[in-house]
Amino acid sequence: MNRPEAKGPAGGLPAGLDAPVFAEPWQAEAFAMTVALHDKGLFSWSEWADALSAEVKKPGAAADGHDYYEHWLAALETLLASKGLAAKPDIDAMAQAWERAAHATPHGKPILLENDPRAAS
Repeated sequence: MNRPEAKGPAGGLPAGLDAPVFAEPWQAEAFAMTVALHDKGLFSWSEWADALSAEVKKPGAAADGHDYYEHWLAALETLLASKGLAAKPDIDAMAQAWERAAHATPHGKPILLENDPRAAS
């Protein structure tokens, strides 16, 4: 997903706005999932801000912020677990299933959870 093609001074984009908002599709999906879960009332923006802040402040965070959405996803997982909405082992098991499905999917084909070789038929 890229920023809208807004025209700045002299018809171009302002400096720094020509880069994609999300480097990978999963980042956009994590962002959208967070907004959707908030819209459903599962957590407040204050709770979200606290969870994300705690993740970004952990030791090992990249100074340049290139790992921001990894922290975003970790914050979402932690927040959901703390509210009893998704247990950490269940989240980890689902992530592993998607990883196996990705490895089992031929190049150029959509990754589907059904492609997980361990999926129950």
